[in-house]
Amino acid sequence: MAEPYYITTAIAYPNGKPHIGHAYEAIAADVIARFHRMQGRDVRLITGTDEHGLKMAQTARNAGRDTLEFATEMSNYFREMCGALNISYDAFRRTTETQHKEASIAMWKAMETAGDLYLDRYAGWYSVRDEAFYDESELIDGEGGLRLSPQGTPVEWNVEESWFFRLSKYRDFLIELNETPGFLEPESRRNEVLSFLRNNELRDLSVSRTSFDWGVPVPGSPGHVMYVWVDALTTYLTGIGFPEREGEFARFWPANLHLIGKDIVRFHAVYWPAFLKSAGLALPKAIYGHGFLLHRGEKMSKSLGNVVDPIELADRFGVDPLRYFLLREVSFGSDGSFSAEAIVTRSNAELANSFGNLAQRTLSLIFKNCDGYLPEITGHDEADAALFELVGTAVSTGIPEAMERLAISHAAEIWISAVYACNAYVDAQAPWALPKTDPERMKTVLATLYIVIAQLGVAIAPFIPASAGKLLDAMGIVPDLRGYSGIQSHWYSLLAESDFRLEQPVGIFPRLELPAEDAA
Repeated sequence: MAEPYYITTAIAYPNGKPHIGHAYEAIAADVIARFHRMQGRDVRLITGTDEHGLKMAQTARNAGRDTLEFATEMSNYFREMCGALNISYDAFRRTTETQHKEASIAMWKAMETAGDLYLDRYAGWYSVRDEAFYDESELIDGEGGLRLSPQGTPVEWNVEESWFFRLSKYRDFLIELNETPGFLEPESRRNEVLSFLRNNELRDLSVSRTSFDWGVPVPGSPGHVMYVWVDALTTYLTGIGFPEREGEFARFWPANLHLIGKDIVRFHAVYWPAFLKSAGLALPKAIYGHGFLLHRGEKMSKSLGNVVDPIELADRFGVDPLRYFLLREVSFGSDGSFSAEAIVTRSNAELANSFGNLAQRTLSLIFKNCDGYLPEITGHDEADAALFELVGTAVSTGIPEAMERLAISHAAEIWISAVYACNAYVDAQAPWALPKTDPERMKTVLATLYIVIAQLGVAIAPFIPASAGKLLDAMGIVPDLRGYSGIQSHWYSLLAESDFRLEQPVGIFPRLELPAEDAA
């Protein structure tokens, strides 16, 4: 049976519609999942919505809505986003589902059995927007004497009876865990967490609420609901069948990767491992905190009026150009900026002009000069061999190695460099001038190009699945050859034996135009 690979996105908080940051994370997770499927692995990609907590209840109340009805509507927007962006998730979990509530209760009871929960009174600073507690030492001063969290969100002094989790008990364990190479990446996130753990007293964590009732009830404790992060993090278990311990859960847990934004690293690298350790469950193998997307260099906010709807962007520029741009433009793990001009420029230069034109020119020449059949190879020269070597190394070694390291933008850079090499080969060989002077050489050049274009089409498929699929369909590349293990130059013999014939080639990547409102 194929080796399992389990990847999750953060579980989105749907008190508003999804923004481009949600889309960025979903696309990145999807590219990683598709890459591993193409490696022959049995992959599970889980996403969903985290619908409990005070912030959700307040937002629904302010809108005059029933909370569950409001949560369902908002959750559906996130599901719609995943569909629009071609996110190949295996399950979309909602924290309001019955199975999830059962899983959260099972998690709570396991921590209780471990002796890590006790009842006390909580008094401290709480951010409704972050659904998080902060120590006095972490707060910053805002305008007018307002106290703010490290994220810049308002905090309130909160006093109530609460169940506490013995987080302090796990401080040494958490330091050692986060010092482990590869557990928390990139390095900047690891350093932040280790600084927090080493330089602060790790206090026990309040894990229940009595001031509102929109959450999972605490078993055996009337009036208490679970702290939203206990509930939300458990979704990673729910997605593969927990509290059932057999079947999917036994196969896929522990997760290979939790992909999250850098603003929620502490919840995942401190609270979550401690909860799991207490409950006697295995720890995730890796956590990766990616950076933020900035709109023209500015952080997006409703007050600035620069929040961008990802579905609108996909409608304007195309799903695959948007997917490619986000993961090519931004160095994964760092903050990055986007704009309409940047999307149009990158897509036109690399997808339309470089790869699209390469494929269109080559296939059109085969259609015109070879009646649409894959031409015969009569003997390679040094230029052919060099191109096979360069592209073969990129698609079979360079790109997979970069993807394994989550150097996603570097993988795309390796790919486009190989595309540039193919275009340089076309310019040097000038196959359009060969039909009259050396028709045999023309056939070899076109067959060489056919093979490397197909290899590059397979290699970039995780980034632009629909467009790559259209190209590979048009080229007669059967599904069995669309995996990284199948990217080999012996394709020629397999294709030649198939007696495949090209139809009239059509462009896969149309040139984009900058909308008038963005050109001003």
